[in-house]
Amino acid sequence: MGILDVPASELIQDLKEDLKTKGLNQPRFIDYVKSGAHAERAPLQRDWWFMRCASILYRIYREGPLGTESLRTYYGGKKARGVRPHRFTKAGGKVIRTCLQALEKNQFVKKEKKGRILTPAGQKYLNTISKKTLERIQREGPEKKVKREEKTTVSAEEKTIREALRRQSEGGKPKEDAASRDDKKKQKLKEGTQAQNA
Repeated sequence: MGILDVPASELIQDLKEDLKTKGLNQPRFIDYVKSGAHAERAPLQRDWWFMRCASILYRIYREGPLGTESLRTYYGGKKARGVRPHRFTKAGGKVIRTCLQALEKNQFVKKEKKGRILTPAGQKYLNTISKKTLERIQREGPEKKVKREEKTTVSAEEKTIREALRRQSEGGKPKEDAASRDDKKKQKLKEGTQAQNA
């Protein structure tokens, strides 16, 4: 059983919760900044910095050695520029550097020529967390699947409600499909040619 046998989203979530207890010092400015120039607002999660640390640790395990610039590219996104087309923008470097420095202080990563790599302590830490995550997933088992199915049905219900509200705002008129519109145009043209011939 290895780290890659566990779903990444579950592992990163458990890493985040465990990193909070490891004494990582979250910088003060994190409450006021966005994750990058591409983001319109700051993240809604209060502990998003710990999530970024966990994600970076997992990313270094998967693709390391990694430097700040390659991580900035990975966490970047499309920036809305008004009426102009969206353009890809890298994520903020300061946030990523603080994450790397905190992980380095806890001896999970170390510097190499081309960026940071995982230390043996970091490898061991990831292995222990992945084992705990796998055990938790096996304990929860079918209950979690049921919860996920409930979430999908709720989202489907929300979609139908939103569609009904949208139609109501348009005056309650049912949306015409393209075929019926084409039929109406053809009928008008036919009537117009008949009127000219008569």
